[in-house]
Amino acid sequence: MKRSTFTGLLVLLTLCQTALAQNALIQRVNPTNWWVGMKNPSLQLLIYGPNAGTLAYSLNYPGVKLVKTHTVENPNYAFLDLTIGPTAKPGTMKLIGKRGSQTLTQPFELKARDNSPKGQGVSAADFIYLAMPDRFANGDESNDKFADMADPNADRSNPFYRHGGDLAGAAQRLDYLKDLGVTAIWFTPVLENNQPLTNEGGAMRSAYHGYGFTDHYTVDKRLGGNEAYKSFVKKAHAMGLKVVQDAVYNHAGINHWLLKDMPSKDWLHQWPTYTNTSYKYQPITDPHGAERDRKVTLDGWFVPFLPDLNQSNPLVANFLIQHAIWTVENFGVDAWRVDTYMYNDQPFMNRCNQALMDQYPKIHIFGESWVNNVVDQAYYTRNKIDFPFKSNQPGGLDFVLYSSMLDALKQNFSWDDGVNRFYQALAQDAVYVDPNKLVTFLDNHDTDRYLSVIGDDFDKYKIGLTWLLTTRGIPSMYYGTEILMKNFKDPSDAEVRRDFPGGFPGDKQNKFEAAGRTDRENEAFQFVRKLATYRRDNPVMHTGKLMQFLPQDGTYVYFRYDGSKTVMVATNTNEKEITLDAARFAERMNGFTKARNVLTDQTLTGLNMLKLPAKSALVLELVK
Repeated sequence: MKRSTFTGLLVLLTLCQTALAQNALIQRVNPTNWWVGMKNPSLQLLIYGPNAGTLAYSLNYPGVKLVKTHTVENPNYAFLDLTIGPTAKPGTMKLIGKRGSQTLTQPFELKARDNSPKGQGVSAADFIYLAMPDRFANGDESNDKFADMADPNADRSNPFYRHGGDLAGAAQRLDYLKDLGVTAIWFTPVLENNQPLTNEGGAMRSAYHGYGFTDHYTVDKRLGGNEAYKSFVKKAHAMGLKVVQDAVYNHAGINHWLLKDMPSKDWLHQWPTYTNTSYKYQPITDPHGAERDRKVTLDGWFVPFLPDLNQSNPLVANFLIQHAIWTVENFGVDAWRVDTYMYNDQPFMNRCNQALMDQYPKIHIFGESWVNNVVDQAYYTRNKIDFPFKSNQPGGLDFVLYSSMLDALKQNFSWDDGVNRFYQALAQDAVYVDPNKLVTFLDNHDTDRYLSVIGDDFDKYKIGLTWLLTTRGIPSMYYGTEILMKNFKDPSDAEVRRDFPGGFPGDKQNKFEAAGRTDRENEAFQFVRKLATYRRDNPVMHTGKLMQFLPQDGTYVYFRYDGSKTVMVATNTNEKEITLDAARFAERMNGFTKARNVLTDQTLTGLNMLKLPAKSALVLELVK
């Protein structure tokens, strides 16, 4: 090719690129669709594309009005405020964007709402099962990895890479969960995490956990995508199981499409130099605290590759709130677990919670606020304390009770230690509007596994699970606890996120089936199953009152009771047998002459003196 010809082509290409850059082009609209008949008629559309913010927008659709167009620093964005009136019908409306002689037409679908279950909520009648989709079961090997993604790896031999678990695999295991007595499934986030490998502690790690969103309106295709999630939720509902969505408002993945070309600098919390959160919760509630410390806690970034979203920006707030509503309506999920709840702007959280509850009155919301005392925990849920800020969150993850149950099993009994820790945590329930809406647990994906924490002691294992499934609150259990999966986060949290044996092609053992489990594992499974199904089938265990008695000599006794049933839970954390004199519990036991042992189905007569073997739990349904 002659140099003159090449130079001419180069000039022509440059002119074409310049002309293209000056023209507008709509590449994305979020939300991707909406519905008629929603309780809130307002909707804000995010429009993105080269110079999309330079267009003058209009629409002509019966019942829908364009109220206002917002522009921002970045000319590639426009935000359109719409009102969808009660007369609007389902259909595809056309957004018209004009600039000079240029006209763009963008279709946007308004759907009819269907009658499928959605936003049903979870309550103390439920038993939640927490699993990481990538580590639970692989039902479709064709979606294990994709060369066009920032992380194209999948390798089960590497604890930090993706392993290929997906929604199809989880759907195949719903019968197993139903049989266990589970009534709700909570997955760590399923949204797209098109993140590159990140260096954490000297090892390159993938975002298999799901907490770095890169597109709010797309379920990760390695899990099966949007249709697979819809199919999973539909199948779960058909089996009488609920689905809990794991939400993240505090941050997004550094590879999020929005952050590659931000609408405005204040879309994120910005600092002169990188500033990490201190992870300290005290400055938020401390009446003597410094504003600087509070700001670092709330506005510092969780980690460098999870940029901190600025929820005080009303455009950011609307984006997150509308996505939450869209998710419930589109997929039909029932409850909302909120990651890193305490790091969010709390007035924003109240606004988001309220928007969800207004649209779905039965929905339950429980956030993660990892604190170690009742006062700070109560701050993030509906409470009776005179805080200057009042949270409207209905529930929360009960980290205080989690710590106290583990202490009760690890510590020797004394004035304040051992099982007294469990008793004392519950004794402070008066600070909550409804402590029964707190979600209780013994471990999760961020902690050491329960069995390892208690020294691989099977007797203690059964005591703790008895507490979890018989005390107040909404019990949740981490996947594999029912088959005695164990480990510490040493050298990393990957050790407590191992694959469920039998969930992946080629596994030598299949612990989803009794034949693949050891005798001890089957005993554990059946123990959980027995208590979970009893709780599910007996309203006294979820709506009955709780009365507890002061622990004595390493024993702890409490009752669940209502107008129709009384259940006694007696536990002995000692290394020796203890005999309980039932006269001490006459307040709840008077008039009862016998009992059915819930765990063995045996009938006990003569309740005057009850023998508790060393490290044991007794669950008795009292009979007159």
